[in-house]
Amino acid sequence: MATITWLSHASWLIETGESKIILDPFLSDNPTATIKAEDLVGVTDILISHGHFDHIADAAVIANKNGATITAIFEIAQWFADKHKVESTVGMNIGGAAQTAWGTVKMTPALHSSQLPDGSYGGEPAGFLLNIEGKRIYFACDTAIFSDMKLYAMGVDVAVLPIGDLFTMGIDDSVAATKMLGPARVVPSHYNTWPPIEQDAQLWADQISQQTSAKPVILPVGGSFEL
Repeated sequence: MATITWLSHASWLIETGESKIILDPFLSDNPTATIKAEDLVGVTDILISHGHFDHIADAAVIANKNGATITAIFEIAQWFADKHKVESTVGMNIGGAAQTAWGTVKMTPALHSSQLPDGSYGGEPAGFLLNIEGKRIYFACDTAIFSDMKLYAMGVDVAVLPIGDLFTMGIDDSVAATKMLGPARVVPSHYNTWPPIEQDAQLWADQISQQTSAKPVILPVGGSFEL
């Protein structure tokens, strides 16, 4: 059985079998994280949605310490190989899918921006649709709401959606996206790290319960749920 843990901000840990997958690792300089990058052991895979610092800050450290594979848009995967000597990378592009030891990963569109910390071009921003043990998990990642979400993620088992506003969709658009997608469960992300993206997660959950058929799942930092 797979377990999903919120590491704070937009960082997630997915554990299934012998695999440990980290999404958008931002821990060591994260004011709300309760663990540091060096605390993570046994990581097999790192998924990177786009090039902003708060999504890639610890990726190279974790990859090189654990021998993990970084999967990202082609330009970001190449940047980690060239600039940080990460030995195992998989460069993808929007709409493509890859088979892994733990299931499949499909790269989905996101409406956002992407530039790497040194100013390099970070390719297109992305989300991920994971298929693990027969369950479909959609990480929208940093994005605005857009109608084509439903082409990739309609009826997923879990949708992880940002609610922080300002840089991504906020509460209202997250509720609208949930209505559109019809997931069994929906989980908030990318909020409460800094004052500009503070949100009332319980208010969000109440609106999800009142306006959609999805079950809202609010996690504390370090909290988990099972698929």
